[in-house]
Amino acid sequence: MPKRRRRSNVFSIAQAGEVDRLQEVKEQHCDEVERVLETAGAAPVDAGENGTPSRKESSSSKRSAKAISDVRVVDEQELRAALAQLVPKHQVEQARLLDSYKESYPHWFFQLKCGFGLLMYGFGSKRQLLEDFGSTALTDGAAVVVNGFLPTINFKQVLRTLKQSLYGSSGTTSATSVEDMVALLSGYQGDSIVYIIVHSIDGPGLRDGATQQQLAKLASCSHFRIVSSIDSINGPLLWDKRMANTQFNWWWHHTPTYAAYDAEASHVPLLLSSLGTSKSVRSALLVLQSLTTNAQSVFKVLADHQLANPEDEGMSQYQLYNKCRERFLVSSELTLRAHLTEFRDHQLVRWKKGSNGQECLQITLSNDALAKMLENLCPS
Repeated sequence: MPKRRRRSNVFSIAQAGEVDRLQEVKEQHCDEVERVLETAGAAPVDAGENGTPSRKESSSSKRSAKAISDVRVVDEQELRAALAQLVPKHQVEQARLLDSYKESYPHWFFQLKCGFGLLMYGFGSKRQLLEDFGSTALTDGAAVVVNGFLPTINFKQVLRTLKQSLYGSSGTTSATSVEDMVALLSGYQGDSIVYIIVHSIDGPGLRDGATQQQLAKLASCSHFRIVSSIDSINGPLLWDKRMANTQFNWWWHHTPTYAAYDAEASHVPLLLSSLGTSKSVRSALLVLQSLTTNAQSVFKVLADHQLANPEDEGMSQYQLYNKCRERFLVSSELTLRAHLTEFRDHQLVRWKKGSNGQECLQITLSNDALAKMLENLCPS
């Protein structure tokens, strides 16, 4: 019995020492959290009943007056000029890596002859690799290069180029729609072979399902061979099992080049740059041109009022409705509200509460950008 009592006393002393040590650690932790919060301008921290940190209630807690909009963002042209002055690195290693892929050219050519399509993936731009492969190995037929990374690519123009490669300038010109031109190209009975080299088949201009289906139909034809690169990790989601394994019949090749995406990223806005007036005008024009003529006219009425009254807080919906009704642009408030909802969804217009408590409509563009946009917007 005394031995047991002795062990219990030793355990109690050790446990008490551990509790004291944990309490000391908690106090140090509270002091550290308080220093961090004081630096950030938050309320001080105090230890709660169980030793956990809790924020003190303070009516004089500091709050930072800085906002994200106060951060100076450089102009896009300035940032691109700075990026152009950066010295490229590892050029020797990249050139050596590209040369090593030339040993695979005969194998790739044989795979194309067997009816497969080549799909190159991996980090780095593969534009130079594909064009070198096309000019070196694909010499037994015509080659058509498609820059899928361009957002303004015209797939119908690509089909016209393919038709000219097969039929020549004197070929049939009755096909005008995309479906008719694909059917005409699919029904070709000659011996010519056309190689289609697609840079970034998952690019913004080719990413829609209809274009991918038309490309898959062309790839399944015996007189077309597709060599393509893919850059997005979600690119394979563009195809179902039949398209990937039967129509495109992809043979995947891991070909990282570690080259900069200079051409592919030239049309992508830089994240660290400001949008600028020209880019805002271009974006607004693209949105408005996709809307109806009446919607464009309603927007023009609101824009004219904002430019004529730059000091006003905005235009009320009642005023806009009366002006639009006078010009026979809308027949009811429901129609006007539908247009305004469309503007708001595209972030062209916002509702703003004026000094009199009434909600006013205001275009989110600056007056300079708005004036430039109206010069290019000509609704009938």
